[in-house]
Amino acid sequence: MISKTNQKPDVSEVIGINQSDMSGKQLKRYLVLTCVVVISMTSVAIWRVSRSTATQYKTEQVRRGDLTLIVTATGALQPTNTVSVSSELSGIIKSVEVDYNDTIKVGQVLARLDTSKLEAQFTQQKAALESAMAKVSQAQATVTETHIKLSQLQKVKELSNGKIPSQLEMNTAEAAFERAKADLASIAASVLQSEAIIQAVETDIYKSVIRSPINGVVLSRSIEPGQTVASSFQAPVLFTLAEDLLQMELIVNVDEADVGNVKEGQEAMFSVSAYPNRIFEARITQARYASTTTSGVVTYNAVLKVNNTDLSLRPGMTATADITVKTIENAILIPSAALRFSPSVQQEEKSSTGLVGSLLPRPPTGTQHRKDTEKEQRVWILKNVQLSAVIVTTGATSEFMTEILTGDLQPGMEVVVDTITGAK
Repeated sequence: MISKTNQKPDVSEVIGINQSDMSGKQLKRYLVLTCVVVISMTSVAIWRVSRSTATQYKTEQVRRGDLTLIVTATGALQPTNTVSVSSELSGIIKSVEVDYNDTIKVGQVLARLDTSKLEAQFTQQKAALESAMAKVSQAQATVTETHIKLSQLQKVKELSNGKIPSQLEMNTAEAAFERAKADLASIAASVLQSEAIIQAVETDIYKSVIRSPINGVVLSRSIEPGQTVASSFQAPVLFTLAEDLLQMELIVNVDEADVGNVKEGQEAMFSVSAYPNRIFEARITQARYASTTTSGVVTYNAVLKVNNTDLSLRPGMTATADITVKTIENAILIPSAALRFSPSVQQEEKSSTGLVGSLLPRPPTGTQHRKDTEKEQRVWILKNVQLSAVIVTTGATSEFMTEILTGDLQPGMEVVVDTITGAK
């Protein structure tokens, strides 16, 4: 039986060194040198890989300037005063004197009702009045007659020393006189009643002509000649009039989070879909306290005064208004995106330790992030291509810029606003 033995080459033979010719010190020194070379090559390789896949950052400058705070709200345009014209009477529309967009004056006729029935009632009541007045004359004559008869009886009684006439005759004469006076008063009252009815009919005839109560423009009409108007239970709206379209109101809904900054006298700019490239000016004239809740969202109405001398704006147009609530001058400003930027844990650890620290193990440090106070926030800058946190106190903020009250930031410095990953 033949046995084969696998002999492993000696390390000294591989590296070309005779073990017998090398002392222990030389061998140890050679091994240390070899380890140093291997570690250096590994570090260079890792550095090249990390550099090729290094995270880059987008930055923007800190600057000094003015910050304008704007509250955005939407609403609709309305005339300063809108009047709905109705009819107190029921009847058939005889004629309509105005149309849409017509300019009207106070007292101008808008429409007329058919007054045939009213005129017949007027004639009837006038005849009743004349009859009542004739009855008054008749009653006055009766009063005179009974008064004369009573006076004669009184004179006879005085001359006869009370012997004649009898007491019954005297009582009858006195009663007849009083009855005549009562009849006269009753008929006189019927005259007044007839006069009042005539005045009511005349008023109805006057109201059958529907007139404009204001100077303005006809926005809408809802009647045509021959149409029947029934106002027994609810007066129908026949015309809608706008007092003045040269001055209009924009009523916007302000969110409850912004209403504390909205006050009377503030300037605003707004736009409408009909003129997408045009900006209109307005001013807040009223900030109302009453709230409106829609789908759980609470809003408050603000009224803006709008100049519409060219009549380009129309009632009902939807508008989006930007209300200038505050202007801060000469403030240190940073992009609001810098406050929203937050590096990953690995990027933060790498920025705080560098390349060598990232290769070596780190002892446990407990909490990795410092808890900021309520008014303080953290922004990031680059120092030697590494992230560095800066604690700042912020003030007013808009959609794009934020005021810095305290913090180690100066105009011209760069703050990180975003991450560009995988850049080479």
